[in-house]
Amino acid sequence: MSVVNHVIEHNVCVISMANKPVNALSKQIRVGLIEAMHVALNNDNVNAIVITSELALFSAGADITEFSGGDLSPMLPEVLDVIENSTKPVVAAVNGGAFGGGLELALSCHYRVTVEGNKVGLPEVHLGILPGAGGTQRLPRLLPAAQALQMIVSGAPTKASHIPSLFEKVVDASSLLKVAIELAVDVASKPIPRASDVKLSMNKETEEVISQTQAMVDAKSRGFFAPSHCIKAVKAAFELPFAEGLKREGELFMECMNTPQARAQQHFFFAERAAGALPTIAKDTATRDIKSVGIIGAGTMGGGIAMNFANAGIPIVMLELEQANLDKGLSVIRRNYENSAKKGKLSAEQVEQRMAMFTGTTEYSDLSDVDLVIEAVFEKMSVKKDVFQTLDKVCKPGAILASNTSTLDLNEIAQSTSRPQDVIGLHFFSPANVMKLLEIVKGEETSDEVIKTSMKLAKTIKKVGVLVGVCFGFVGNRMIEVYGREANRLMLEGATPEQVDAVIYKFGLPMGPFTMGDMAGLDIGYFVRQSRQEFIKHDPSYCTVADELVVAGRVGLKAGKGVYLYESGSRKPIPDAEVIDIAKRRASELGIEQREISEQEILERCIYPLINEGANILSEGIAQRSSDIDVIYVYGYGFPVYRGGPMKYADEIGLSQILERMKHYQATLGEYGEHWFTPSPLLQELVKNEQTFASYQAK
Repeated sequence: MSVVNHVIEHNVCVISMANKPVNALSKQIRVGLIEAMHVALNNDNVNAIVITSELALFSAGADITEFSGGDLSPMLPEVLDVIENSTKPVVAAVNGGAFGGGLELALSCHYRVTVEGNKVGLPEVHLGILPGAGGTQRLPRLLPAAQALQMIVSGAPTKASHIPSLFEKVVDASSLLKVAIELAVDVASKPIPRASDVKLSMNKETEEVISQTQAMVDAKSRGFFAPSHCIKAVKAAFELPFAEGLKREGELFMECMNTPQARAQQHFFFAERAAGALPTIAKDTATRDIKSVGIIGAGTMGGGIAMNFANAGIPIVMLELEQANLDKGLSVIRRNYENSAKKGKLSAEQVEQRMAMFTGTTEYSDLSDVDLVIEAVFEKMSVKKDVFQTLDKVCKPGAILASNTSTLDLNEIAQSTSRPQDVIGLHFFSPANVMKLLEIVKGEETSDEVIKTSMKLAKTIKKVGVLVGVCFGFVGNRMIEVYGREANRLMLEGATPEQVDAVIYKFGLPMGPFTMGDMAGLDIGYFVRQSRQEFIKHDPSYCTVADELVVAGRVGLKAGKGVYLYESGSRKPIPDAEVIDIAKRRASELGIEQREISEQEILERCIYPLINEGANILSEGIAQRSSDIDVIYVYGYGFPVYRGGPMKYADEIGLSQILERMKHYQATLGEYGEHWFTPSPLLQELVKNEQTFASYQAK
């Protein structure tokens, strides 16, 4: 069957798109649309045209796999020009989501009808570009300036009911095509209303809207290139005739396309989708039904994990050995939901529906019938093993036993059971009910069925699941350990915490390493270091200031002081001279000479070793692909998406630069550099072969 089909009903040519799975506007569908339009225009028995979809979606927009080049003719703007300049009226029957080029296609039609509850949008800004097929010129002609700007700059989907001026009719899905054909018949003899014929001019009100939008972009979109260009394109709609506005839109589109931000954001688009692929697992591998879940631990992490399942309508049995702790945990969950209700995100009824998903217990035997158990207890191997030995006794055959461990050896945990094939790591990131990332850790004996079930479950609870192997810290925390180590060493060498944090914030992360440590709690890293003394005891400088702060009770925000000081009720870090004095004293005791350190050195020493560790992880097969590491770092640690993740960033600036600077610090930082700045063998191999992380295929 063709990707574009047409039939004639009641002197109306109904053109329907059928390019599975989402009607991406590929070359094939663009050619098909033009051919169908010409058939309709050249048929004297056709008085009007309807364009719709045979799929659930109207169209998800451009096929961005074509962005890499090739023969793209006819381009989408050419197709839309044929539609808009049709001598017969064209009605868009928008039966499902219309996004990007899909919405631009609907905008080029003369009339639009859609279904109740439908959403449309122009999400190009998330790919580092702007709507390039007339979206920035037609939408402001069909909507108020503020609404058009908001849709284009935010890229967020908008309910059709919120933009009534865009649609002639909003109807029940079952009657959409009938209504669209009736409308086409009705308007067949009337003058054709084209968006391009709408005259716009700049006035004070529009200038103010544009100014306010720019201020919002400046405040919330630091580092991104496309949002400001979106505003420029919309502004052109008010200042230039339609044809010139289209030309200006095209110029601004190409300026966006040729930026590292666009390359990074498009890389990440594909990376997120690739993360769910399991190339080593047979497609016909069965999955297990997860109809109920047990959560062990009702603390902050356990409660957050549980909320994900309640939100998805999956019942939870929550276990705490002490009734008081159980009651406290459930009350915190209720308070979280009630706070969401106060913000208008949930109704009172929805709060009660979600709380009804919870059953509290203090008895392990009440977990006997759940399909999945996730432990979220203290991060200590002996504690974890005790829990799993008990679960092995009480859980039914086929139940998945999952650990939320962030650093511990999952294989050792699994061996404490008689069914290691059913044990997997589900590492949620805090706050677990908010953060999108879920590291799914496969053990040596974890079955393919359990892995596939867990990846499917991640989607059910609206997480981005990334499969990783077993090592200390897996992917995310193994790399962040390197990053934190360097930040702390830089403080010994003379950089201030606020200087380091400022450099990292400027680079694009939401906060620097010292602020992050205070927010998470310095005691967390301290306990990890205590368990890893055999690997770090050779370096007496290793996070020595952080250790001293923890011993003194300065564990971060929760204590009112950590690396920084905090006023009561405030999260704003205040630099503390006492910490600088501690760093100076420890540096003197260790024979480390303090000096002025440049911003560039701070950036290189925090980010490049992190990338180097990512290369080691990749070569060891802990991550399936370099883009998986990028997904983990963007969603788990706030690495700026406009840099694509650490591995894409390395590819962008050149692996040879990473290698050269690693060798530089290895040679200039003495014994410390010799040990901690050893370049990854994979990094050296890729540079030698002039390859990138993206091109590397794990053996």
